[in-house]
Amino acid sequence: MASNAVRVSLFSSSVWRVCGAVISLLSLSLLAGCKPAETPETTASPTAGATASATTEPGGGGATQDTTGDTIKIGHYASLTGETSTFGNETDNGIKLAIKELNAKGGVLNKKFELNTEDDQSKPDEAKTVAVKFAADSKVVAVIGEVASTRSLNAAPVFQKAGIPMVSPSSTNPNVTKVGDYIFRVCFIDPFQGAVMAQFAANELKSKKVAIMRSQKSDYSIGLATVFTDEFKKAGGEIVADVSYNETDSDFRSQLSQIKGKTPDAIYIPGYYGEVGTIARQAREQGITVPLMGGDGWDSPDLVKGAGGPGKALEGCYFSNHYSKDASTPRVQDFVKTYKADYGDVAPSGLAALGYDAMMIVADAIKRANSTERAKVKEALAQTKDFSGVTGNITIDENRNASKSAVVLQIKGNEFTYKTTVKPTK
Repeated sequence: MASNAVRVSLFSSSVWRVCGAVISLLSLSLLAGCKPAETPETTASPTAGATASATTEPGGGGATQDTTGDTIKIGHYASLTGETSTFGNETDNGIKLAIKELNAKGGVLNKKFELNTEDDQSKPDEAKTVAVKFAADSKVVAVIGEVASTRSLNAAPVFQKAGIPMVSPSSTNPNVTKVGDYIFRVCFIDPFQGAVMAQFAANELKSKKVAIMRSQKSDYSIGLATVFTDEFKKAGGEIVADVSYNETDSDFRSQLSQIKGKTPDAIYIPGYYGEVGTIARQAREQGITVPLMGGDGWDSPDLVKGAGGPGKALEGCYFSNHYSKDASTPRVQDFVKTYKADYGDVAPSGLAALGYDAMMIVADAIKRANSTERAKVKEALAQTKDFSGVTGNITIDENRNASKSAVVLQIKGNEFTYKTTVKPTK
């Protein structure tokens, strides 16, 4: 737009020079107002994310809350479309199921819940745009989201500034909750998840040498790869290769060729299901037969499909996750049964379970606060202790992270079967 700036001719008269200057300044001011706001970089490392978030304080970033009305409005921002669309849709299903159950019992504080879900299209900048929209809504009591850490890191500062509690169901990068005291999560964090898989590789798979493939623009992938590296070395293992890729890549043969030459015992790929399936297929095509491992970003019904189908490239491989649908506890089995009844006999993923738990914890906080005032809900969220969730007993610690166990799942056919549980150390 700057190329269309209005040019004002200056006349010889000093009066016209003054007028021309004023008009020019006004033109520049108008043009500056049309410039789109810049969005944060999506390539920030975990350290950079922590530094950027340190000065974010609540207040002044959104509409004054309106607590009147006969419903409690909850926002949810999620990837309903785009590269990780199954993440957003499954999480949304879990939240909707929780609200259905809550409302069937009369809601909380004699008010029923109202859900407003917005699609961020799997894009970090769109997540921020949606956050701004929620911040401007005076009726929103709390917001749930996002799954992907990079998108949560883009949106969280908006909610912190507006003083709106944000509960991420499954963003595991440690820096998400460092944004401020209005930002929470109900999942474990990468230092724990990465350590779980490093110990599993060393102790269960007896691996001595591991290669890593990390997504170079994903806070989630970078964080997990870094922790895995440190923990595997502490266990006496060696990282023989550490290569990077972009999530939008479709050809990983060059990186896999580098890895093959190092003859690892296993490969750790802390990416999302979309690229992991392709990486697995191309690895097998190159004759790489060692086990592949990953994190909760693998948890999607599309994972096996992308790897060539059941019994193909990912057969027998492992990933860490938040729960197992095979757990025998009544809490899990009741959830699985109800979910299947509502969503066509499809077993709920860990993301659906976390969406459910996130909504139930928000409702519990509102009930304990005896208020829908955002500041009071925030305080109640911080005091959450031993909440009985589908994904385990959840306690929110002093950093607003969830202290809870992780499970390791093995891929068999189309199923993600339970392998082991790892509890956090005190």
